[in-house]
Amino acid sequence: MSARYSRSGRVKPQSGGFELAVWYLMRLSGLGLFVLVLTHYLILHVLHDPADQTAGWIAEFRWSSVFWRAFDWLMLTLVLFHSFMGMRVVVGDYTRGGLRMALMAGLYLSALILFVLGTAVVMTLPVDRVVPGG
Repeated sequence: MSARYSRSGRVKPQSGGFELAVWYLMRLSGLGLFVLVLTHYLILHVLHDPADQTAGWIAEFRWSSVFWRAFDWLMLTLVLFHSFMGMRVVVGDYTRGGLRMALMAGLYLSALILFVLGTAVVMTLPVDRVVPGG
């Protein structure tokens, strides 16, 4: 049995279609997460003192900018995609039949709910309610 393996050890799908697209998107989202999370960490934990960061500080200096809201939303989206597609692979490898279908449905439903809630918070949080007079 000779299968072509990637550096991660996961077999690259030979057929194409949805599985190949997810295979490539997992690698791209991992790379994007590396950049976004490292940037997030450097800004919030190295450049600014975490002791000074309150909800008011986040709302006034971070989320008052469309750029930072988009940055946080993109990071949220990539984390959700990468984690839930990774769990999809685990469920697909270790379950079969009706249990697999139920777990996959629960996984997709959970991902959708978290995405909608996260998007609602990031995009609609009014700054003036967090920062009085802001």
